[in-house]
Amino acid sequence: MSTTEFEERLRAALHPVDPPDDLKLRVESTLVSLTELAADELEAWELSSMRDPRNWVRPAAAVVVGAGAGTALVALRVRSRHRKRKSQSVDLLDLAERTVRDVADEARKLLPQRD
Repeated sequence: MSTTEFEERLRAALHPVDPPDDLKLRVESTLVSLTELAADELEAWELSSMRDPRNWVRPAAAVVVGAGAGTALVALRVRSRHRKRKSQSVDLLDLAERTVRDVADEARKLLPQRD
């Protein structure tokens, strides 16, 4: 095998593959489902049962899963609007401010509403 043939095979093997069109929607819906399930688990949690350490696993897992899925969901949504924010920004500081605002807005959407 010659060097050029090897390079051609390597280029063909490492050719970028586009993800499916509906991947973003599937990932987002999965993250929303995980976040909602974790919130439901935490709502059903009874404080009186926490005296026994064996009962700590489910609420702890719900916190970890909910926080991870919520963070990933915020990152996914903020990242999808990056180009728009970048084109609207005057400089790097303005872009950072817009990004922080967008992260805060998305996080507020996920947090439960307090009465």
